[in-house]
Amino acid sequence: MQILLQLRSKTPIYEQIVIQVKQQILTGALKDGDPIPSMRALAKTLKVSVITVQKAYEELQRKDLIESLSGRGTFIKAPTETEIKQEYRTAIAELVAKIMALARESGIAKQEIIEMLDS
Repeated sequence: MQILLQLRSKTPIYEQIVIQVKQQILTGALKDGDPIPSMRALAKTLKVSVITVQKAYEELQRKDLIESLSGRGTFIKAPTETEIKQEYRTAIAELVAKIMALARESGIAKQEIIEMLDS
């Protein structure tokens, strides 16, 4: 698992960790059952607070992307291909909604947006 933090980013560090782990799962770099570092080990590697990593891991558990097994460690719990596609569909739908809101504000017709997508 490789995490690169952007300390000058407006995105909180814990969120950067969540985003990067999620991206690595979705691209297949991290697979179901892969072990991930303990909170302390990752905090030491990234030179951040254990509380920051704890917050990231809690968020990843809420999203059902990792699981902690008592006495064994923390592991990736990769979604199925269907779940991955649904995640992408949701993200695309959110972006399309933003695009359409901008189009309405600027008076750009739906057909023109479609032509932009086709090009």
